[in-house]
Amino acid sequence: MSTPSSASTRQLGFWMCVALVIGNIIGSGIFLLPASLAPYGLNSVWAWLLSCSGAIVLALVFASLGRALPEAGGPYDYTRMAFGELAGFVVIWVYWISLWVGNAAIATGGVSYLSNLVPWIAQQPGASALVTVGFVITLTAVNVYGARSAGAVQLLTTVLKLVPLLAVALLGVWLCVNGSPQLGVTHLSSTAFKLDAVTAGATLTLFALCGLESAAVAAEKIRDPEKTIPRATVIGTVLSAAVYVLASTTVMLLIPGDRLAHSNAPFADAVAMFWGGAAGHWLALFAAISALGSLNGWILLTGQLPFQMAKRGLFPKIFARETARGTPVFALCLSSTLVVVMALMNYGSSMVVVFTKLVLLSTTATLVMYLMAALALLKLLHQGTIAANRSMAGLAVVGALGALYALWMIVGAGFTTDPGTCGQALICWAPWQTNPMYLGLALLALAVPIFYLMRWRQRAATVA
Repeated sequence: MSTPSSASTRQLGFWMCVALVIGNIIGSGIFLLPASLAPYGLNSVWAWLLSCSGAIVLALVFASLGRALPEAGGPYDYTRMAFGELAGFVVIWVYWISLWVGNAAIATGGVSYLSNLVPWIAQQPGASALVTVGFVITLTAVNVYGARSAGAVQLLTTVLKLVPLLAVALLGVWLCVNGSPQLGVTHLSSTAFKLDAVTAGATLTLFALCGLESAAVAAEKIRDPEKTIPRATVIGTVLSAAVYVLASTTVMLLIPGDRLAHSNAPFADAVAMFWGGAAGHWLALFAAISALGSLNGWILLTGQLPFQMAKRGLFPKIFARETARGTPVFALCLSSTLVVVMALMNYGSSMVVVFTKLVLLSTTATLVMYLMAALALLKLLHQGTIAANRSMAGLAVVGALGALYALWMIVGAGFTTDPGTCGQALICWAPWQTNPMYLGLALLALAVPIFYLMRWRQRAATVA
């Protein structure tokens, strides 16, 4: 999102770029998803396959844009070049929304696993919300102190986040190889195949794969971006998806759906079945550390994004204010305040319910950005900005599939499995008061008056 960088600032090679994609994808999203997906039964497996296929298509969209426009600053610049300043602002606005709503989901997931170690968090009314707020405030303070301290926390937690997933994934492989009767499908296959259930489940699973655009966003820091960004984006997405599908399916095959739907730590419960409660507690600890480490990194981004936009005149100047340590303190504090509000708005609900609501809202906002990126690829191809030396038809197919997938998932966010709403039906369209699609569209609509207000203020300042 800035001017082209010299070769000396391009410090990220191929494997570092792959690690960036995998590190940003793997956070806390996966750790509570088996509980959120429990009502869908076998449909959740199809949902994973759909999400992984769609994520790979979207990865190809960003890979194509990254190859053709290596100096662009990610989704904002792609959309601005294709559709103008207003469309670019809408994309960066919804991306910011997805970040702080997603942070609320990440914090909820981390605290949920922490409750496996400290049971009173789940037992005392309001305790989970208060602990969630406490972690958000603490990690915001770490980021306000300076990016160096935030980076140290991030480095410590990056490796640890893989431990729970790999442990469960390897457990699933071992059980399959040995033909264990405990790895059954009876509680999954009892649910009939339904396309709307697959669609709704895929919207949830896509949250765990968000972050696939990371290499494109960091284009100015990457060596040989024309080749590195496409390969790292696709390989990082495929590897993350493979680990996710194997680990999540293992949990859902081991734990019956009615029990799984109320589990605050499904991965820990699965491990405890074989290696005892102590192993389950250790896995819960690693999952909590992973989630809170991921939260630390995303809090940093929720401050940096509006800070960079304010420097370009797209956000109010107050977002560009820095401390003596170079920290955008207002941007960080406002973003984290919104995270706290989202957490407190769901006071009284179970952690799985809160997590599911936040995931759907965050994913809906992110999907708008993915949709605009896919449409930008089509538009830039049409107007000749992208020179398709290899296969213009192939790029057009990738863009069209990416756009259709994003639209389909946006609609899928509007479904619910709440028995109080659906009655005897497994799934139904959520009422507008609780439907994340409507709330997402309302937040999206706010971008238009804010954009024109910023334009008016810039003109007024120029005249003065």
